[in-house]
Amino acid sequence: MTANGPRKIEHLAASCRCGKVIFEAAGAPILATSCYCTSCQQAGRAFEKATGPFLDADGGTPVVLYRKDRVRCRTGKEYLREFRLKPESPTRRVLATCCSSPMFGDFTKGHWLSLYRSRLADGAPPIEMRIMTRERRADVMLPNDVPNYEGFSGRFLLKLMRSWIAMGFRKPDMGLGDIPGING
Repeated sequence: MTANGPRKIEHLAASCRCGKVIFEAAGAPILATSCYCTSCQQAGRAFEKATGPFLDADGGTPVVLYRKDRVRCRTGKEYLREFRLKPESPTRRVLATCCSSPMFGDFTKGHWLSLYRSRLADGAPPIEMRIMTRERRADVMLPNDVPNYEGFSGRFLLKLMRSWIAMGFRKPDMGLGDIPGING
């Protein structure tokens, strides 16, 4: 926060633990959120078996959503592998195999990329809301520090729609469509 309001984000870098894979994101993100959907929790638990802690203590997956036309892989694309909960799933999670670092989630039919907040350097934006909280673990009591939405809130959907309108309803090819699968 600055004297004139929230700090404007011009550029963020996301890197794997060893630094061989680096993504750059330009401009302000669409949104920073933590997702509690069953799929994010299931993928997070799978990552934790291979990579160590990934989910927040409350089971959430903190992500920073960016327009796909504002993110690029600067180095290390050859280390990336995708993981899907089901082969037909439109959502893939991408891992840097050089050091087993989960990098991002990608709803392939969408115009945004969800960079895992833990991969962002210092200066990552704070979480603005929690979504899909109705699917959180039963033992989790969420604080009221940010809005907690049981599903995808109107605010969440409006931010996605505004960003897509600003993109002219395009779904840009990031050059990452040919990432092989974890077992591929």
